[in-house]
Amino acid sequence: MTKASFSVKDPRNLSILTDFYELTMANGFFQSGLKDVIGVYDIFYRKVPDNGGFSIFCGLEQAIEYLENLSFSKDDIEYLQSKNMFSKEFLDYLYNFKFCCNVWSVKEGTPIFPKEPTFVVEGPVIQAQLLETTLLILMNHQTLIATKANRIVRSAMGRPVQEFGARRAQGVDAANYGARAAYIGGCASSSNTMMERDMGIPASGTMAHSWVQMFNSEYEAFKAYATLYPDSTVLLIDTYNVLKSGVPNAIKVFDEVLTPLGKRPIGVRIDSGDISYLSKKVRKMLDDAGYSDVKIIVSNSLDEYIIRELLVNDAKIDCFGVGESLITSRTTPILGGVYKLVAIKNNDGSYTPKIKISASMEKITLPYLKQVYRIYSKDTGKALADYVAIHDEIIENSDEITIFSPTEPWKKQTLKNIEIKPLLIPIFKNGKKVYESPSLDEIKEYTQNQLDTLWDELKRLEYPHQYYVDYSYKLWSEQVRLLKENQ
Repeated sequence: MTKASFSVKDPRNLSILTDFYELTMANGFFQSGLKDVIGVYDIFYRKVPDNGGFSIFCGLEQAIEYLENLSFSKDDIEYLQSKNMFSKEFLDYLYNFKFCCNVWSVKEGTPIFPKEPTFVVEGPVIQAQLLETTLLILMNHQTLIATKANRIVRSAMGRPVQEFGARRAQGVDAANYGARAAYIGGCASSSNTMMERDMGIPASGTMAHSWVQMFNSEYEAFKAYATLYPDSTVLLIDTYNVLKSGVPNAIKVFDEVLTPLGKRPIGVRIDSGDISYLSKKVRKMLDDAGYSDVKIIVSNSLDEYIIRELLVNDAKIDCFGVGESLITSRTTPILGGVYKLVAIKNNDGSYTPKIKISASMEKITLPYLKQVYRIYSKDTGKALADYVAIHDEIIENSDEITIFSPTEPWKKQTLKNIEIKPLLIPIFKNGKKVYESPSLDEIKEYTQNQLDTLWDELKRLEYPHQYYVDYSYKLWSEQVRLLKENQ
């Protein structure tokens, strides 16, 4: 079985996994004669986690599964009926529910930036409103973890990062989908065995300290493990003392068990102590014993900053196992993606723009059904800026375009010798899926290709270069008009 053949569907009906106000509003739309009004809703986020330069969009495949399976069971209807809040006509509508919305999205693995729409729903408001909570659950979480994983992977400077976070994840779904997102973000493997079975993500892991403690001696524990797994021997060497017993016992087992079999050990793992100091000592001991090819794997509450410091100090590390800081995105555990109404579609096919106004600039929304374009330099292949325009604006893929700052419109720049590509692509048309989801490995490869289009300055862990997300003049003018009209 190849990885491309893995396709595991979530058997659960998530239709009622929604904030209660979604249902009260939907019932209200029905009772107020608004159920057939076509609304346009954007999903976007406002701030990059960890003050980074970008996020990695993730969770589209699960969002598609959710929309394909959207229906309300008899038990769902009976529960809602018991609340004595919903009309019989509304409950009948739900029982006979048929998804009929249009959906556009950026591809999974695309680097995304604040305020630009990444997922768009157009359809009857009675339907579109009900989708908010579950879509945000699915995409906020995976986008957050993919973004954190990629920060950690970049800090490892080409060394493999293994996702070790299942036991610290905040629930079963967080462990499973977190492993998926981490793999998309660049991790080489996961400790979560189910994810290899179900998604083809390579499973990795060796032993816990309890294995060593179960035997009468560390040497006996290592010998038993190497005898059982001669082709994949990785020994945990810090149960007692890394340098005085762990490494000497490991080398002895390598010599006595693996060498006679013609096998080479894979590695040793350090999970505590001064990892930088220990890795240097361990490296020398292994090299002196003829095991320069044996990898040194480290874990112990690592994150991107600790990994960076270890490598700055020339720690002799070949692979990192990262758990809680990755699977929970501990330093910034919330993405903050939102779902906002941006337009109403009229009977003649035109759109009435809608805007949310706030005292906080970052909370003011962008009206209209829109398209997002990414502008690339033909000279370097690098992304220069994103350009958000109203959906029916004609954006010619010419050799130049003039952009300006939405907050400081007098600041303009003309970009030349460029290529312009739309990011939002059709996923559903009138409720029917028109998009074929790629395999997980294809998503991961696409992610890396997209990251290669970003300037290194944008990938800095701290104080990254600002990437420009600018608006068309027409979109900006409409936003300004609505702001003035609603003051």
